[in-house]
Amino acid sequence: MIGCAGAMYLLINGRIMGASGILGGLVDGTGRSTWGERVAFLLGLMLFPPLLVPLYDKVDTRVTDNLWLLVSAGLLVGIGTRIANGCTSGHGVCGISRLSLRGIGATVAYIAAGGVVVLAFRHWLGII
Repeated sequence: MIGCAGAMYLLINGRIMGASGILGGLVDGTGRSTWGERVAFLLGLMLFPPLLVPLYDKVDTRVTDNLWLLVSAGLLVGIGTRIANGCTSGHGVCGISRLSLRGIGATVAYIAAGGVVVLAFRHWLGII
């Protein structure tokens, strides 16, 4: 679904779909001229998944109950997307599909970093 959304966003708007950039443009004010499509995209991103709930008996996300860990992870992901100038939808889905070296490099970097973090937190520290 993300790939189809990325293709539609590119075909309709002529721009690369990246959720962090779309949200970031609303937060920092650089996306004022396209606020309507940004809000529509973000609303669709939040409202569509609950519509799929009747199609599934049980969804096991394996999300921790540790609120501190969830908040910390969210903040770190937000900081990381700003540093990398994009998120998984921008670099991973749209960047790789366009054979963008920057997108491929960023994807390799965040997948490797995620693996190291899981290794450290789960196997060495026993936190998750």
